[in-house]
Amino acid sequence: MACLLETPIRMSVLSEVTASSRHYVDRLFDPDPQKVLQGVRDMKNAVIGNNKQKANLIVLGAVPRLLYLLQQETSSTELKTECAVVLGSLAMGTENNVKSLLDCHIIPALLQGLLSPDLKFIEACLRCLRTIFTSPVTPEELLYTDATVIPHLMALLSRSRYTQEYICQIFSHCCKGPDHQTILFNHGAVQNIAHLLTSPSYKVRMQALKCFSVLAFENPQVSLTLVNVLVDGELLPQIFVKMLQRDKPIEMQLTSAKCLTYMCRAGAIRTDDSCIVLKTLPCLVRMCSKERLLEERVEGAETLAYLIEPDVELQRIASITDHLIAMLADYFKYPSSVSAITDIKRLDHDLKHAHELRQAAFKLYASLGANDEDIRKKIIETENMMDRIVTGLSESSVKVRLAAVRCLHSLSRSVQQLRTSFQDHAVWKPLMKPILESGAVELLCGLTQSENPALRVNGIWALMNMAFQAEQKIKADILRSLSTEQLFRLLSDSDLNVLMKTLGLLRNLLSTRPHIDKIMSTHGKQIMQAVTLILEGEHSIEVKEQTLCILANIADGTTAKELIMTNDDILQKIKYYMGHSHVKLQLAAMFCISNLIWNEEEGSQERQDKLRDMGIVDILHKLSQSPDSNLCDKAKTALQQYLA
Repeated sequence: MACLLETPIRMSVLSEVTASSRHYVDRLFDPDPQKVLQGVRDMKNAVIGNNKQKANLIVLGAVPRLLYLLQQETSSTELKTECAVVLGSLAMGTENNVKSLLDCHIIPALLQGLLSPDLKFIEACLRCLRTIFTSPVTPEELLYTDATVIPHLMALLSRSRYTQEYICQIFSHCCKGPDHQTILFNHGAVQNIAHLLTSPSYKVRMQALKCFSVLAFENPQVSLTLVNVLVDGELLPQIFVKMLQRDKPIEMQLTSAKCLTYMCRAGAIRTDDSCIVLKTLPCLVRMCSKERLLEERVEGAETLAYLIEPDVELQRIASITDHLIAMLADYFKYPSSVSAITDIKRLDHDLKHAHELRQAAFKLYASLGANDEDIRKKIIETENMMDRIVTGLSESSVKVRLAAVRCLHSLSRSVQQLRTSFQDHAVWKPLMKPILESGAVELLCGLTQSENPALRVNGIWALMNMAFQAEQKIKADILRSLSTEQLFRLLSDSDLNVLMKTLGLLRNLLSTRPHIDKIMSTHGKQIMQAVTLILEGEHSIEVKEQTLCILANIADGTTAKELIMTNDDILQKIKYYMGHSHVKLQLAAMFCISNLIWNEEEGSQERQDKLRDMGIVDILHKLSQSPDSNLCDKAKTALQQYLA
């Protein structure tokens, strides 16, 4: 929206606007400074809580005039302060209002105002800056454009409780990512803000706490510093623990728990520390109860998911705290038709945001079930769990779909682990049954076509897990639903994670001889083509290693190995990788050769002869002298096949 009117407004609108608002703007141009001051004060009273009036005044060009008066040296401090107050009030309207203010370059004008010696004017400028910077339409970078701004804000922190509250709020909203964290850290944010945690003002304590949560997030440097900071003789983690006690306001409990969580994840606090196990984790579980507000339950579950994600012991403790697994099931039933919410506004808000609860529950289930088989079993047995995941996979919200596929991916690990370690059909057979019956395979295949790389990766990852040592029917289902065209599209995906998981899926599909032969009899030509392209392309060692392992699996088939033996191009590539400088690739190529020359199999003599003529035996002799013991042993074993 432009600052100044460049074309006349249509008469019908103008007459309405003019009648109620024009005189306010006109008074800003009065030659008498007292009348201008009174005009600004009247404008202030007129716009409070009146969005229509705010929009009218912006359209009539009040903003450039207010900014002019704010910056004019001849303006009294009183007038400047009132102008800042009105601008702050205009900013509290709609996002369009904020855009209009930004278009008029309000931020540099207000930052300039902070150089004034007058505290009341400084506070008014900061209050307005706080309102603008907390709007989603304001780019955070505007705070960092001028390198003198951050040190000046740090210096203003000591001026009053209001400067403390507003500056901390600006920092916590504008600190997005490691670059911003570093700038604030280097300008002494930790030292300047730490003592505010004991401020007599609740608002100051709260904003300081929020600052620390954004500074510590995924930042080992900040987190390791925070652990050793003393405030009034007490270490910061102890202060955070006091702030998450039950008698403190919920917002304070949650934010303190976030600070401790982020410090723990950044490696500054051990996962078995009592402040995590006995304080932070139970506090976050409490936040998941249905007594809490929707946003508290969402934040509690997401923070808890993040805290326990890498640590199996924390996952076990969380899973048996306050019936958490059953408590999360309520996230899917809210708000229900018999909801106890009597506040209509709150109900309307919660209906619009209910999907956030589902996303948070899926994330927490995924973290809970990441490592422990018993926990997975409990989650899988939770009422309607599979139906919920399948519904989640087809929701309109990308975030919910991603969380649901992560959850399915976490639960489907048990399929892989159980088949390898326990052979316990009691859990994985029923799990595969609901996954297949619920149509999850089709949905996961659909996700692999998403434009969002994270959805593609997780979709293909879950399919890879499901294909691991699966029955032929499941593999056929996956191949049919995915289609060979899509499989080959994924093999040329620009995202490395997608490519690696697709190769993993192909490797899992091509395991056990009958399956290898069956799949290669129908898709052999395309698969060999894809393998050739990858081995010829500019790919990482890991990608080429996976591809050679796929070839080794094909070489293990009974009829499938002929597709390699009749393809001289592929044989030359295997030979090339046997002599590669990277041991991983040499080993993978060796597996191919071993499977092709294995004595006990039909046609082995002809295959051995052909490979000898290609010079493979000479390479084996050379590799049997390799300093790498693994490679040396494999070469010797292969040579024995020739001697047998």
